[in-house]
Amino acid sequence: MSSRNWWSVGRDRTPPPPLQRLSAPRVFVIGNEKGGAGKTTVSSLISIAMLYKGARVAVIDLDLRQSSLSRFLANRRRWVGSAGVDAPMPLEYKLSEDTDALSRADPAGIVGLFEQAITLAMRSADIIVIDTPGGDTPVSRAAHLQADVVVTPMNDSFVDFDVLGIVDPVTLDLVRPSHYSRVVHDARRTRTVYQRQLDWVVMPNRLAPTEARNRERLQRDIQALARQVGFRIGPALSERVIYRELFPFGLTVADLAPGIRPIKITTPREVVKAEMQAVLAALDLDNLAFDRRPFQPAAGLWRG
Repeated sequence: MSSRNWWSVGRDRTPPPPLQRLSAPRVFVIGNEKGGAGKTTVSSLISIAMLYKGARVAVIDLDLRQSSLSRFLANRRRWVGSAGVDAPMPLEYKLSEDTDALSRADPAGIVGLFEQAITLAMRSADIIVIDTPGGDTPVSRAAHLQADVVVTPMNDSFVDFDVLGIVDPVTLDLVRPSHYSRVVHDARRTRTVYQRQLDWVVMPNRLAPTEARNRERLQRDIQALARQVGFRIGPALSERVIYRELFPFGLTVADLAPGIRPIKITTPREVVKAEMQAVLAALDLDNLAFDRRPFQPAAGLWRG
């Protein structure tokens, strides 16, 4: 066998797509009306990964009571400073320093503050990531109207699927879309009036190695709902302890390097980075070019 034929066997020789440059900021809304679906995890993964690709990233945390994404960034600033390492930071646009008090304020006022924040973010960022609260609120709906892409992480269970679609209790067949599907539908319809498209990606999350039969039924209904309401099914994030273990440090798998490793990592770094790369590819973020050089952390500054 010639070397040319050997190279062709089992290999994709299709050249990679050309790098694209953004003509306007791209807004990603991480949305799901159910709490605990993994919205903050996905928000942080996307934000930090794009910083390492050289993008200017802005984040807005609309979960005013929990403020988990803001806490993640506060942890990041503190740990990076304490450890003396280099790590990129996104721009954060807070609606208020006292978000708990703001959560009890007039909803119209909260929406007004959000509109101010995203206007500022649009002027300074390539990528804007908005983490939304669990629940249907006016500010969450306002965020969906700004979205170029809605990313919905969904835990691997019918409990979480209930937010998207109603199933028959006897056959487990899909009956109709649920309330959050209507929220995204309304946002998509409104954006279409202004000739702006909205892409919707539902991303299975916390896949467990068991419950194969239940997952088969769930996947059947997800695919049926995708055809009915028009979302794409993205790659899944497995149930990995590493995602939760890195949160207190304000770090993600994109940060892991010889100089940035605050804990012992048992999961192979290549596995989790490949999982993250699949997410970026599904969101069309893997082939973007930016005017700034990708961030390269200095190696060997810290040892765990």
